[in-house]
Amino acid sequence: MGRYQEIFSKSVESPDEFWGKAAESIDWSRKWDKVLDDSDPPFYKWFAGGEMNTCYNALDRHVESGRADQVAIIYDSPVTNTIEKFTYREMRDLAANFAGVLKGLGVEKGDTVIIYMPMIPQAAIAMLACARIGAVHSVVFGGFAANELAIRIDHSKPKVIVSASGAIEGKKLIEYKPLLDKAIEIAEHKPEKCVIYQRQQVKAPLSEGRDFDWQELTAKAEPADCVPVKATDPLYILYTSGTTGMPKGVVRDNGGHAVALNWSMENIYDVRSGDVFWAASDVGWVVGHSYIIYAPLLRGCTTIIYEGKPIGTPDAGAFWRVINQHGVRVLFTAPTAFRAIKKEDPEGDFVKQYDLSDFKYLFLAGERLDPDTYHWASKILKRPVIDHWWQTETGWPIAANCMGIEQMPVKPGSPTVAVPGYDVRIVDDEGKEVGPHEEGNVVVKLPLPPGTLPTLYNANEKFISSYMSKFPGYYETSDGGYIDEDGYIFVMGRIDDVINIAGHRLSTGAMEEVVATHPAIAECAVFGTDDKLKGQLPVGLVVLKAGADPDVDEMKQELVKMVRSQIGPIACYKETAVVPRLPKTRSGKILRGTMRSISNGKEYRMPSTIDDPTSLDEITETLKSMGYPK
Repeated sequence: MGRYQEIFSKSVESPDEFWGKAAESIDWSRKWDKVLDDSDPPFYKWFAGGEMNTCYNALDRHVESGRADQVAIIYDSPVTNTIEKFTYREMRDLAANFAGVLKGLGVEKGDTVIIYMPMIPQAAIAMLACARIGAVHSVVFGGFAANELAIRIDHSKPKVIVSASGAIEGKKLIEYKPLLDKAIEIAEHKPEKCVIYQRQQVKAPLSEGRDFDWQELTAKAEPADCVPVKATDPLYILYTSGTTGMPKGVVRDNGGHAVALNWSMENIYDVRSGDVFWAASDVGWVVGHSYIIYAPLLRGCTTIIYEGKPIGTPDAGAFWRVINQHGVRVLFTAPTAFRAIKKEDPEGDFVKQYDLSDFKYLFLAGERLDPDTYHWASKILKRPVIDHWWQTETGWPIAANCMGIEQMPVKPGSPTVAVPGYDVRIVDDEGKEVGPHEEGNVVVKLPLPPGTLPTLYNANEKFISSYMSKFPGYYETSDGGYIDEDGYIFVMGRIDDVINIAGHRLSTGAMEEVVATHPAIAECAVFGTDDKLKGQLPVGLVVLKAGADPDVDEMKQELVKMVRSQIGPIACYKETAVVPRLPKTRSGKILRGTMRSISNGKEYRMPSTIDDPTSLDEITETLKSMGYPK
């Protein structure tokens, strides 16, 4: 039995013992009564009775153990031509100071705070400050439109919102304050206070009585100490796109999260304290929470907050410059970033301009790593390229080639094997386990390991209906795939109607809701088509209202603007076609999955419940005229 198999078996056969041992690597103010409280499935509780503080474990304990002068965060911003470094001592003091600001504004343990920030160190400071005083943060991606922010304000009901005056996206300046003001105007819940970090590039006007200047408040704040919280208390809420417009608030607890992320750094990513670890993502997504902020700091690494792009800031050598300049050991990013680099620099000429001798591994996740990109990255970097798979809900990898345990042979198209703690199975639609190479639903046998979602925010019933009811005893990932005879997992894509654009999960249902509001449109369907650069892109098919006779080109441009305004530019909604009707089942369900298969040139089975088979012929012709499959 290899080392991986031995560790994996122990993790699923004796989870109490396995995770109890892992938990000794973080500091507790009160030890747990029970490693796993399984008295109320599927609401499992890890380290019940234990008390700790995530900010203390991420900052203070490293200062106290002699790492005070080690760099904790490197802020590298090619868009502002800035590089700043913050030691663990400086980060502890900044987090304590801003925790004092929040306390001064009336934020207490258990209150929620929304953070709507670009990729600047203040975003990390705000997150850690919330953790320090036991407040629950909800980071909203800075690229989201006012409507999406308003939905999250109403759901999480923050006492305070922390934001910045704006962001620099490539060469564009995006002002946040008008978006924030509009979101608060739309929202029913009105936050008491807003703290705005004024950036040099753009000045935001402040609303008297509600808005406060970050710099002014921090200048006079009293630093706040860490507040012990229960291991089972929430650390943050992170909203994920549901299939029906309303996002789900994934809850992350404090204790299990710290234990799992700390364990993952050594065992999956093979990094030690003092190593430089770079997750090129955004704090608004789960990768940013887990692997820009919490995991590297819990492990005592140096992490990088990068305000730039893989290309264009200034060129396709941007990533190699960062790796070279800061001595990065591990890079973790999305396959779409590498597809963009590959498009600009197909021969990898930029790589040759930099010294990558400290660089050991490239990890990719956020969407399926296509074999073509895997081979290209392997060839130009001459380093292990590791595909791994996980979700917002799990918070850390489900399947990976665990480099800190045992490096296994790569099978392109597979994220390798289940990570210890995750008992991954493939079941058919009746919940019966299937054999090797048989496609089915990818599920995880309960209990899920620590660090995964214990529930959804204020929505226990939705937690059960979304993840736990279809296959009792299992967590439903909503992904399809198979496991081969060697235990390698192949994830073939979403079963539901969430599409993955450049590693960001977005709901086609939410886009349909926007498109359907156009006065000329009777009904519509939006689904994902495969795209070499972004992973997937949305395409809309619309049926016009009887008697409607719009200028079609004008209408298409209006739809682009509407989706951009209400969901955000990240939706990348550009293509619409008018069709006489949409293919449906006899019960009226639109056959989105079938249309998606047609657009991607994949085989599909004619649904037995289809109302009129000729409707699919019409769709095939329409998609062909649009250039699909590509």
